[in-house]
Amino acid sequence: MSVVESCIVAAVTAITGEAAPGEPARSASASVAPSDSSIGPFRGDRRGESKRVVMATGDGASTAGAVSVVAGGVVSGAANDSRRFYLTREHHPQNGTPFWFWLYLMSDCLVFACLFAASAVLGRSYAGGPTGAELFDLPLVVVNTSLLLLSSITYGFAMIEMQRGRLPGTLIWLGITGLLGAGFVGIELTEFTHLIHEGAGPGRSAFLSSFFTLVGTHGLHVTCGIIWLITLMVQSGKHGLIPENRRRLMCLSMFWHFLDVVWIGVFTFVYLMGVLP
Repeated sequence: MSVVESCIVAAVTAITGEAAPGEPARSASASVAPSDSSIGPFRGDRRGESKRVVMATGDGASTAGAVSVVAGGVVSGAANDSRRFYLTREHHPQNGTPFWFWLYLMSDCLVFACLFAASAVLGRSYAGGPTGAELFDLPLVVVNTSLLLLSSITYGFAMIEMQRGRLPGTLIWLGITGLLGAGFVGIELTEFTHLIHEGAGPGRSAFLSSFFTLVGTHGLHVTCGIIWLITLMVQSGKHGLIPENRRRLMCLSMFWHFLDVVWIGVFTFVYLMGVLP
């Protein structure tokens, strides 16, 4: 009997439980001894593992039982194999958040670049109204700039304390940074109020429109940064310096220093160049 015929006879016997027509019942003991090679597509996986099954003498029920044992091992191995493709923990790529946050900062750079370009084009369009030399109070602007730059330094101290794992020191320096930022926004609002009271509102000239838009957008970013800072202070005080809070504080650090760099450009190109004749 050929190999193919033997396989067909074994399949019929396993299904019907009887010997195939014209085939005598097997009386000799037979064994199913699969080789070490894998049954599944990958060597060494669970589908390739099977047990040596010894069949009893006589009837086809034993054959069916042996086949079911082997098939059960294959199915069980397949089930175990499928579980390998499910993650048992949260998937968070390393350095994924900083990458996307850098991408956001680059988009914010484009926003401020457009505002700087508009200010450069409209910076001399006074429309018969007051000029920058007549409006700007440079000593007050210098104080405001000092507050923001000093807040960048204090945030650096907060990051040092965070790296050392000192939560109280981190919260203290973050609080000082928030107070300096609030002082910066307060002085900026005072300046805006004074200009509007003097009749130099954003609708007075193209120069003032570009000025209020650029400086106001930066002030809005600082305000959002202060709210973010307060939120992180509450989260850090509640949960400690866990990896998630460390990552968030690092992102806020990049955002805060980015606003300092933008303000240096505002101070140089809007205020200092604005007072030039």
